[in-house]
This record gives sequence, C-alpha cells and structure tokens, in this order.
Amino acid sequence: MIIVTGAAGFIGSNLVKGLNDRGIKDIIAVDNLKQSQKFRNLVDCEIADYFDKTAFLEKLPELKEKIAAVFHQGACSDTMESDGRYMMENNYRYSSSLLDYCQKHAVPFIYASSASVYGGGDVFRESRAHESPLNVYGYSKYLFDQVVRRKLTGKNAQIAGFRYFNVYGPRESHKGRMASVAFHFYNQFRANGCVKLFEGSSGYGNGEQRRDFVSVEDVVKVNLHLLDHPELSGIFNVGTGASEPFNNVAVATVNACLSHQGKEKMTLSEMKEKGVIQYIPFPEGLKKQYQSFTEADISALRASGYDEPFLTVEQGVTRYIDHLFRE
Repeated sequence: MIIVTGAAGFIGSNLVKGLNDRGIKDIIAVDNLKQSQKFRNLVDCEIADYFDKTAFLEKLPELKEKIAAVFHQGACSDTMESDGRYMMENNYRYSSSLLDYCQKHAVPFIYASSASVYGGGDVFRESRAHESPLNVYGYSKYLFDQVVRRKLTGKNAQIAGFRYFNVYGPRESHKGRMASVAFHFYNQFRANGCVKLFEGSSGYGNGEQRRDFVSVEDVVKVNLHLLDHPELSGIFNVGTGASEPFNNVAVATVNACLSHQGKEKMTLSEMKEKGVIQYIPFPEGLKKQYQSFTEADISALRASGYDEPFLTVEQGVTRYIDHLFRE
C-alpha cells in the first residue's frame, strides 16, 4: 500500500497516475475536496481508498496493511496566503505528525518542500546558509525542513524532501491564479490572441525575470527514483538546473498554439511587434515577496544517482500545450 497526500492536487495526482502506469493501484488517496473540482484529477486514476485530510491522521493507525511508502504532497501552496496560523498548522504541524508516525513504524517518507525557502537569494543549494523565505508559505516549508534535518541522523526509515522549483504541466487547472504561467499564457492566447507578462523589475528587462521551470513529468520521475531507492535520504532540489526567462515560456506557449492552428511560428521580436506579447506593470504587492531569479543546484540530486535528462521549456511546454488541446 502506498499513501499519497494531496492526491487530488497538481503534483499528487500526476504521481498517482505515475504509480498506476507502473501497475500500482493499491493507493490510499488523501486530500481536501472543499475545492470539489479537484476530483477530476483522479477520474482516470486507480486508487484503493480515499480519506479527507482532516480525518486521515486519526484513521492511519487503523490501516491494517503494510504501508510501503508515504508521498506527502499535500499543502497549502498559495504564496499570497496571509493566514499564518492556518499555513503553519496545515504545512508544518500536519507534516510533523505524519513524519513522526512514519518514523515510528519505519515507513519511507517522501515529501514536498519548495524552492521558496531560498527567498530572494541567488544561490539555490540545499544549505541553511542560503535559506531565507520571503513569505509564510516559504517559512512553513523551511521550518519543516529543519525538523527533517534533525531527524536524519537517527532515522528509522527513508526521509526525502524535494524542493520543487516552478512546476508546470497537466492537472493544474484547479489552482486558479496559482497555476503555472504556461497554463495562464495558454488561456490568454486562446481567449484574446495575446499573452501578458510583467514589465521589468529588480534589474531585469520586460519578461526577462528568470525561473527554473520544470515539467511535472520530470517531477514524477524524480519521486519514483527515490521510491526505488529507499536507502537514499536527504533534501534535494528538483529543477532542471537551468533558468529561463518568462519570455521563453510565452514564446513556447504561443508557438505550440499556432502549430495547432496550422499557422507559422514566430520569434519573440515578431510577437512583440505584433502585440502578441504585451507587458503590464509589476504589481506593488508582489515586489517584496517575488523571486526574480531561481536556478536549482541539482548536484545533490545527481549524486543520488538520478541521471535522467530534464525537459527544456520549449520541449516541456510544447508537450503540455499539446495535452491541453487534447482535453
């Protein structure tokens, strides 16, 4: 039996599908379906049972079958959430309780951290010296990572955390404004024939702020790599290791859409000239909480034995848009 929390969410549902593709169907899905449309992410998946997150910790001791692993993907991921009490209870305290159970019963625990722990720095290495979150979401992830670090020395089973960078791909439509820029660009272009990016900020030109954009396909592969290697523990960055500007995401999105419309692709300059790419003022409320640059140092992940290539923005976004057109 494998448990996946946040199973109806973006990464969680892709992980359930990835397990299904391996022939694994004995999966306990845990989530909060207050946002009911998330159920659609699991319609094409096979699970053995479902528990609401509020009841799951109480039900956990009643599970009679041996738990092979827990993938803890559940969290409030809204970086603009202002209710710190909710964020800490949901992301920190809940995670700590589940980790304690897994350690007590020697169950491998693979969980979602976040690149937001690095804050506005320019070094993205899994080291305390480079961690300075800018919002309470990042702090909740940071604080739990510190709990994990203290437990690693005397651990009874695998503990592995993944600091996800900017993930995009199928099954994210329920996230609304927190969905990836690729998703928003796709919808903007289909609706209006143009996409809108932020103007320059923090020394970057229009649309030139850079992030490490990683496909959810690659994220699932990394999770399954750790499942296959229970001897591996630690905190690992999960990104491509190469940052790309938002302009690249916009160009890849628009060109993938144009291909589906039977039209010729365009360059960035052509898109700007024709108003296909437009720039809007940078929101004041985001300035102190925004990471203008991220780029994962993936040397620790590579040292763990994960040697698969990562999709580039052009490759991954094109595949994603192809998926959206098929929906």
